[in-house]
Amino acid sequence: MAAITASMVKELRELSGAGMMDCKKALTECDGDFDQAMEFLRKKGLATAQKKAGRIAAEGIVATNVTADGKVAAIVEVNAETDFVAKNDVFQGFVNEVCAQLVNTNAKNMDEFKEEKWALDDSMTVNEKLAAMIAKIGENMNIRRFEKITTDGMVVSYIHAGGKIGVLVEADTDGSGAEVEECLKNVAMQIAAMNPKYVSTDEVSEEYKANELKILVDQAKNDPKNANKPENIIEKMVQGRLNKELKEVCLLEQEYVKAEEKENVAKYVEKVAKAAGCKLAIKSFVRFETGEGLEKKNEDFAAEVAAQMGM
Repeated sequence: MAAITASMVKELRELSGAGMMDCKKALTECDGDFDQAMEFLRKKGLATAQKKAGRIAAEGIVATNVTADGKVAAIVEVNAETDFVAKNDVFQGFVNEVCAQLVNTNAKNMDEFKEEKWALDDSMTVNEKLAAMIAKIGENMNIRRFEKITTDGMVVSYIHAGGKIGVLVEADTDGSGAEVEECLKNVAMQIAAMNPKYVSTDEVSEEYKANELKILVDQAKNDPKNANKPENIIEKMVQGRLNKELKEVCLLEQEYVKAEEKENVAKYVEKVAKAAGCKLAIKSFVRFETGEGLEKKNEDFAAEVAAQMGM
């Protein structure tokens, strides 16, 4: 076998635009033959994919997959450049295949997952399958993030607005009836709508509470109405604001949006557990919203040109 040197890898990278490791693999597979290595990269879609890699992929969908027994679940966000592609059946089929593989993966992070063999064709890795899909669809794509839950209780999923938001809810429960599943589905809908950060106030660190309290105290001190009030009085005054803020970010303390009578989520879950005659407690949740934190492509070209020209 021919020795693969760094200069050979660099040359193939410049010719193909593919990644360094992909070029090294291609040369190794093809015994150092550049033409065959280039063909290898083209067949895998890697050369084409690399040219699109710089384009912003901030659209896409979130998908979930839960095993029939409700014990294992996965959630994934896969991005594309345009909403048009995100609604495409081929793209959505690929995302669902990715999520189905994630239910069975042992990967601890995205790098490990992308190096796995593609479950539906073990001649390629997940990353190579992604590259092939980029070549097929013609847009940059990215498997951005995933989480997997394995439980002794039950996991329920919820997808909102065709994949714009996805939620997994894990419950510690010995029940498995329709009323329990409906309750968890309702809780998942609450999470999608109200975007809590924690399950309960028990999860909120003292450091976070102290920092938020300090911010609220500083805000109160800057209010002219509180100019003559001592600091200890101000602290007591803003404690109520902090408690209200925590209720807004903690799932179980949030007001349950579907309640006919005023009650929080904790009371709703407790009521269902009692009616079903089982143990039922929300243990964890995952909420993905497509494109959150990503830079979006500017589609208003007139405004963009005007801004650049100082108009």
